[in-house]
Amino acid sequence: MGKFRELIVYKKGFSLLMEIHNITKDFPKIEQYSLVDQIRRSSRSICSSIGEAYKKRKYPNHFISKLTDADMENGETQVWLDVALACAYISNDAYNMLDAKCEEISKLLNFMINNPAKFA
Repeated sequence: MGKFRELIVYKKGFSLLMEIHNITKDFPKIEQYSLVDQIRRSSRSICSSIGEAYKKRKYPNHFISKLTDADMENGETQVWLDVALACAYISNDAYNMLDAKCEEISKLLNFMINNPAKFA
């Protein structure tokens, strides 16, 4: 069954984390160790949890547990995007694009969670 880097959800998650990394470079310096750190960590954790889950795919309960961790980190990323928008650090267009990517990632993760046998 291939490598986790070949999964569509991983590719989309990695793209999201790189976009967040780049967009947060322009955030105010006062946010460097708070909002920037938080949103970068949560977006990176999406992919790391996917990688961990894939390595545990032979054990459905572990696989599902790590995928739910990835979805949780995805939700946290959305909260930080809400904060970035409310503080006017990102535009409505950037927010909508990034939030839509988070929603797509969540749908892919939930498909995996509900169909673990397809990845064993």
